[in-house]
Amino acid sequence: MNIVIKRAYLAPNKSDGKRILVDCLWPRGAKKQEAQIDFWARELTPSTELRE
Repeated sequence: MNIVIKRAYLAPNKSDGKRILVDCLWPRGAKKQEAQIDFWARELTPSTELRE
């Protein structure tokens, strides 16, 4: 199994497989339909306090 890291702003490819967003904030300006994110793993990200 290969894991490829990409920016959420990049257009999805057919070869991408499952797309998982690991960030507590949705990318600014990215539309949910166009990003085609399969799962948003907010619980895996650092807290707001830790980020700041």
